[in-house]
Amino acid sequence: MTQNGIVLVASVSIIKDDEVLIIKENKPFAINKWNFPSGHIEYKEDILDAACREVKEETGFDVKLTGTTGVYNFISSSNDQVILFHFTGEVIGGALRIEEDVIIDSKWIKVSELMNFDNNQLREPRVIWQIVDRIVNQKVLPITIFNDRLV
Repeated sequence: MTQNGIVLVASVSIIKDDEVLIIKENKPFAINKWNFPSGHIEYKEDILDAACREVKEETGFDVKLTGTTGVYNFISSSNDQVILFHFTGEVIGGALRIEEDVIIDSKWIKVSELMNFDNNQLREPRVIWQIVDRIVNQKVLPITIFNDRLV
């Protein structure tokens, strides 16, 4: 959702054992860039629902959100102000099926391996480094911070 030049985004690190799923995007401002499944929050959409919807659209997986690494406010490479809500999650159903028109690849890697990527390989590397740091150092907060309906 974009309002007054502010873009609201939900993003999810899908974690399985000690690995995380990353996707390679093929979008106008993110050609051949690795990222976590993410996308715009639609008008009147619950943030948690948006995160699950975006994962389903981009990967084919159904996920259960398990925590959050936080909220990130930054100016994107497309010069938009972005407020990104980032979550951790686990697969509870579905099968890997990437959205081929905007996603060109996906892979499971160890979270720490993200530190081996160059900035030019990642979409918004400054934000991804912060997210990875929080996951690696186990600074993930409970999902109930966003919505008590999950209790």
